[in-house]
This record gives sequence, structure tokens and C-alpha cells, in this order.
Amino acid sequence: MFGSALFRRDYPALEGAKVFLRMPAAEDYAAWAELREESRAFLTPWEPVWSHDELSRRAYRQRLRQYQIAYEQGHAVSFFLFCKDEGNLLGGITLSNIRRGAAQTATIGYWMGERYAGKGAMFDALQCVIPYAFDTLRLHRLEAACIPSNQRSVRLLEKAGFQREGLLRSYLCINGSWQDHYLYARIVGDTPIGR
Repeated sequence: MFGSALFRRDYPALEGAKVFLRMPAAEDYAAWAELREESRAFLTPWEPVWSHDELSRRAYRQRLRQYQIAYEQGHAVSFFLFCKDEGNLLGGITLSNIRRGAAQTATIGYWMGERYAGKGAMFDALQCVIPYAFDTLRLHRLEAACIPSNQRSVRLLEKAGFQREGLLRSYLCINGSWQDHYLYARIVGDTPIGR
């Protein structure tokens, strides 16, 4: 576990060449809601159906509570990505489904605001999150799944050293329908990113 009511570590913050990552906070609501709303059409094909109040302040507060509980129970770590230079919110990345015991694994998921996509920020974020997962959390394996037609995500994962392990049929309900996904994985000790 990452913490408890009696012993609580500081929430993690990571820094890359282009981005700064930290856990989401209440004061991020306006920037988050604006970025998600303006990127809705861009994100919709790759995400579960948004609820009717997806971008409401109340839904955001619930999301923050879920992030905090998952972190404190050792199940997930959620980050927002910010531009190091301007400080604006770019997107988010999460280590979820953290499994201990014999597995020592987690799943990586991410999203990026449309206007920031394709500029290297998510790759920079992965360069921060992967060592954090292996060195700090002491995980052995990271998994990521993406829809085969999401070529941006396929390129990102492969550039970050993830290897395609197979096709997961009808894996997740995305945009209202069950979608096949490629399964990618990266194991501790795999060739470092950028080599």
C-alpha cells in the first residue's frame, strides 16, 4: 500500500524534459473541464461513453475522491500532465489495476487534449512513469491496451518499448460498443526507452 490514515506519504510528482506530472487536485477542475470539452470529439472514439454530467464539478470531485482512495489503497496512481514551461494542463496518465503478489503488474492508461496530441508530451510522460513504476513501485510488468485503429497510441507504445503480445477480443466497451484491443507489455529490464 502507498499510505493509510496513520501513515501517509506525500503524493508523487514526476518531472520530464517537457512535462511535470502530479496527482489531480481540486484547483485543476476548470482547466480539466475546458480541455476535456474542447477535445470531446477527439477523445470519444477511444473512451467509454461519457456520463451526462461527465464534466460537472460534482463528478470531478467524485473522481478526485476515487483517485485518492485508489492511491491510498495501493490500487492506482493517477497523474495530470502539465507543460513544464507554460504550466497548462495537457492530459492525464494512470497506473491502474496494480496487482501485487505473484503478478507485480499494473495497467497504463492515458489521454491527451487534442491541441497537444502528437507533440511528444505523452512520450515524455511515459519516460517518467515507467521508471516510477519499476523503481519506486517495484513492479515487474506494465501492460497497456489500445484499439488497433488507434495508430497514434500504437506508435507511442512501440516507441516507448512496449511489445505487442496479442489481440484481446471484445476487451473493453468503448464509445458504446465492445472493441478488440492490442495488448502491449513492458517488463522490468527491457531495453531502456530511446535505445
